[in-house]
Amino acid sequence: MRKVILIIALVLVSNTIFAQSVFDKFDNQDDITTVIVNKKMFAMLSKVDTKDKQSQQYLALIKKLDNLKVFVTSSTKKSDEMKVTADKYIKSSGLEELMRISEKGKNVKIYVKSGASDSQVKELLMFIEGSGKEQSVLMSLTGNFDLDELSALTDKMNLPGGAELKKASKK
Repeated sequence: MRKVILIIALVLVSNTIFAQSVFDKFDNQDDITTVIVNKKMFAMLSKVDTKDKQSQQYLALIKKLDNLKVFVTSSTKKSDEMKVTADKYIKSSGLEELMRISEKGKNVKIYVKSGASDSQVKELLMFIEGSGKEQSVLMSLTGNFDLDELSALTDKMNLPGGAELKKASKK
């Protein structure tokens, strides 16, 4: 009986540990705007009935997503914290650099963890390091989706960094 209780306790603890993200520490901070969308919300959104072809593409992508986390800040201190956390996560998670853009005071880095094929993505991480008046954006997207489908998501959800994601999906 003890073994069964111990096994159940370990399973529950491991589920809560793995459900946490290294980026959750940025949630509920004064200088950081946060958008978090979980699988349940994506499931609810995917049930919308539409005849519009662009909306249908968007809904097809929504069904493939698990989590979206976006953190935006104008604070240099918080931006530096986000950069350090993202860099550590990139090194430890097996993400590969997809592309890098440097323009108009912004450095954009996009990393992916590939799925079954080269165009399939399990995880996408984007960090936009703003300088001066530019905001910094940290975005994590998980699921099992095609990189080319991202433009539909950025159009419909009006995400910070959407233009950079469109560039990545065209490459």
